[in-house]
Amino acid sequence: MPPTNSGSASHRRNARLRREYLYRKSLSASESTSYEAKRRVRDALSQGKSLPTELRATYDKLKDDIDHEDAKHEGNTSHVDDEYGDAGWSDPRVCVTTSRSPSSRLKQFAKEMKVVIPNSTRINRGTHRVDELVDVCKTSDFTDLVVVQETRGEPDGLVVCHLPLGPTAYFTLSGAVMRHDLEGGAAPMSEAYPHIVLNNFSTELGRRIGSVLKCLFPIPKPDARRIVTFSNDSDHISFRHHVHSKENNAHTTDDVTLYEVGPRFEMRLYQIRLGTLEMKDAENEYVLKPYMNTASKRTVL
Repeated sequence: MPPTNSGSASHRRNARLRREYLYRKSLSASESTSYEAKRRVRDALSQGKSLPTELRATYDKLKDDIDHEDAKHEGNTSHVDDEYGDAGWSDPRVCVTTSRSPSSRLKQFAKEMKVVIPNSTRINRGTHRVDELVDVCKTSDFTDLVVVQETRGEPDGLVVCHLPLGPTAYFTLSGAVMRHDLEGGAAPMSEAYPHIVLNNFSTELGRRIGSVLKCLFPIPKPDARRIVTFSNDSDHISFRHHVHSKENNAHTTDDVTLYEVGPRFEMRLYQIRLGTLEMKDAENEYVLKPYMNTASKRTVL
């Protein structure tokens, strides 16, 4: 069936965005050099010192660039910043799906992830290939694609693909507990946008993963009672989902009660690729190497 006009326009738009992204990525080295030169000019002007000799010939152009920069563009940006540069301008739209031929347990897990992530849509994978799946998500203006995977009926993989340019983060899952399996039963589910708690993501890669995870969720209202927690401990990320209640006029944490909503699971990052899910030749930004001699001593998040 020939593509519709809207589909053709979407393909052209995605191709243009990809070309622009690759072009910005190719400029990273030259932009870093320009940023360093402007930083040295700023330092010289603020301290009342003479300009470095090698920058005097280009001073007028550098000074003009400095005068026209705003707070957002004053720092040293890169292609990594562009991927989530528009985060917060509009609510994300997330597509949740599974690997092929999912078991009933994986289907249930995907349903619960759909409830956890606001503004998300769960679709049946069917026989769709990965490239077809990504293409449909781009055409439908989804901002992220979440794919849950399994081994022998147990959820053991989570893929988060940011659209339309990437990155794609791959996680292993373990210890998944569904809502109905929680001890004592699960608390009622609230549909309010949750507050996001990112604990102990202290390195540059950790902050990168924090951006990947938090940009799945829209900005909540200040009085929202839902809390979604990603807590890092030695590169193992614990996911928890709670609602809280507090007594009237409560002023201390002792007066606040947490109720677990579920699901719960543990995650571990093993790969980040600078591209979308279907790009087999995308560059690796990070790959876990657990068999290196120093692997047990290093923490990357």
